[in-house]
Amino acid sequence: MGLEWKNFWLIENFILKNFNEINDLKDLNSLRTAPILKDNESSKLLMQIDAKILNSDWVTIGIMAHNDKEAKEALNSIIKKYNYKSFKSFDQIRASGTVFLKANQKTGEVYIRSENGIGEGILLTCQLDDIRMDSKTYGPFPLKFFE
Repeated sequence: MGLEWKNFWLIENFILKNFNEINDLKDLNSLRTAPILKDNESSKLLMQIDAKILNSDWVTIGIMAHNDKEAKEALNSIIKKYNYKSFKSFDQIRASGTVFLKANQKTGEVYIRSENGIGEGILLTCQLDDIRMDSKTYGPFPLKFFE
């Protein structure tokens, strides 16, 4: 099954890379897994997501990865880029196989679980303290997008 999923991911990314330009955060909305981005696409998306994060009160981060090491590396890249200090230590959390990691900046909690059949990438939800305002999720971004 792992090889079949990898083949699907490669085909999907080949199609995305060669036929669809990613110019806006909304272009990621329908994707199940993160696309392979060209440098100019990454630059545009990074400017856009930086503005969204700056205008939010806090974020939740969801990371879909092939293993817990990749997921934790992706979370560390976000923490480093945005100088987040509020997350509790997550070095010791573990899960086997394909994983989903969830981190909540407001509470500092970080959880990880094994999960089959998911894509690969980072989902960011920009949260607002004003409950009358909708939170918005962006992604999936590639696992190394924030490095």
